[in-house]
Amino acid sequence: MFSLDQATLWLLGYKYLALFPLAIAEGPIITVVAGFFVSLGQLNFWLVYVIIVLGDLAGDAIHYLIGRFGGEKFIAKWGRYIGINKNQVASLEKQFDERGKQLLFIGKMSHGIGGAFLVAAGIIKMPFDKFMFSNMLATLIKSLILLLLGYYFGQALSTINSYLERIALITIGLAIFVFLIYFFYFRNKRKK
Repeated sequence: MFSLDQATLWLLGYKYLALFPLAIAEGPIITVVAGFFVSLGQLNFWLVYVIIVLGDLAGDAIHYLIGRFGGEKFIAKWGRYIGINKNQVASLEKQFDERGKQLLFIGKMSHGIGGAFLVAAGIIKMPFDKFMFSNMLATLIKSLILLLLGYYFGQALSTINSYLERIALITIGLAIFVFLIYFFYFRNKRKK
């Protein structure tokens, strides 16, 4: 959405005012950048941590609302083209009922596919308070790790960004692979 250089300049220029919207839009790398600025004495660690957590949770809420208010329409209109129907949504709902907290934790800690888990929670209409509470622990942990990563290794921002992009691509690729196996193998198996 933004270039890393542009986001860094905004953060350096506007500090905390820019941090919240940047955390919503570009959470992980902005957290690392903010950690680097904390190490330089430009920002306060605890204030940055609170703003990052709030921004990340706001982004999660947006994903949830997209799923909650747009997901069923999307599945009804486009689901057949990607192999998803109302029965699979019902199956997903059962999975979230049984393991919702664990699925959200895994989704939040995974870089690249977390948004899909957040939207899925909205589609199955997971109670919003349960959704936010479940995301809170993962957000607190992930934000702290990324902030400390920036604090101690911030001078290598471009390298860290490169690794985050690669991790996201690998995670997305694996998710697509698992998705395809599930829908082609198990779906055909059920038809027989």
